Amino acid sequence: MDNRRFIARRAAQYFNEGDTVNLGIGIPSACSDYVDPTIAFQTENGMIGVGPVAKKLAICDTYQNAGGINFVPVMGASAFDTAYSFAVIRSGRMAATVLGALQVAENGDIANWASPGRAFGMGGAMDLCNGARKVIVAMELTTKKGEPKILKKCTYPLTAQGCVNHIVTEQCVIDVTPEGLKLVEIRAGKTPEDIQAQVEPTLIIADDLKIMDEE
Repeated sequence: MDNRRFIARRAAQYFNEGDTVNLGIGIPSACSDYVDPTIAFQTENGMIGVGPVAKKLAICDTYQNAGGINFVPVMGASAFDTAYSFAVIRSGRMAATVLGALQVAENGDIANWASPGRAFGMGGAMDLCNGARKVIVAMELTTKKGEPKILKKCTYPLTAQGCVNHIVTEQCVIDVTPEGLKLVEIRAGKTPEDIQAQVEPTLIIADDLKIMDEE
């Protein structure tokens, strides 16, 4: 299993039966392949009941998620306008959102919409970070250049402040706690020292540090 799908599968383990969940673009979108069928997926542009990616004859331009990807609605799906969709998000009815990130700070701040020379617009992330009951970041631990993405303080424009609960990467799982960032799971073959060398803040090592499931 490649690293991106490994991350998505682990992030999906935070969902509970009957949850309504929003998935961001990229790694988060793959979480839907690893969930209980009772999980309902929402898209900001107006539907609860987002199903699998549409292929061939199943493609219908009426059904596209917020990332422009065609999907097949599941039985019982509900469609509505964007205003209603964001009312659902802002009302606290979303059990969780899984988002990618450019940077995450030790206090739970997230920056995921702009970096020097690149700006894409915030999309629905600002509302999701403040409306979802749980915010899960699914991302690779470092940039392609090996630079830390988990920092003492974000240097890119913030999407939201103090909202992140869990950070899932291909090497570890880190919880954001009032005491600081806690390393709670680690991939087989890695050590806490390996992880610490790739993040800026000092990590708290959980007493019951677990090995990430490879199966």
